[in-house]
Amino acid sequence: MTGKIKYSFSTKMWKHAPTGGWYFVSLPKAISKEIRENLKWQEEGWGRMKAIAQYEEHTWETAIWFDTKADTYLLPIKAEIRKKSNLEINTSIQMNIWI
Repeated sequence: MTGKIKYSFSTKMWKHAPTGGWYFVSLPKAISKEIRENLKWQEEGWGRMKAIAQYEEHTWETAIWFDTKADTYLLPIKAEIRKKSNLEINTSIQMNIWI
């Protein structure tokens, strides 16, 4: 992960309301603020920023999106990761991301 900044945080997975909705974790606001202030130049359209995420032994390439309503970045959790890890909504989990 050379050249990337690592952030570690505790969070809970949640599901976007619609049927078949996506699953996300919200980054803590303090981390989001730091990323936004220092790395906003890396954002692509719609506040999207490439990232590498890790939960337990599972690491994957992804992106975070800035949600202006929640004033934080959102990280989608892939179905493959949820299934392999038996992740459930509202369970505290420890995440790492590299930006």
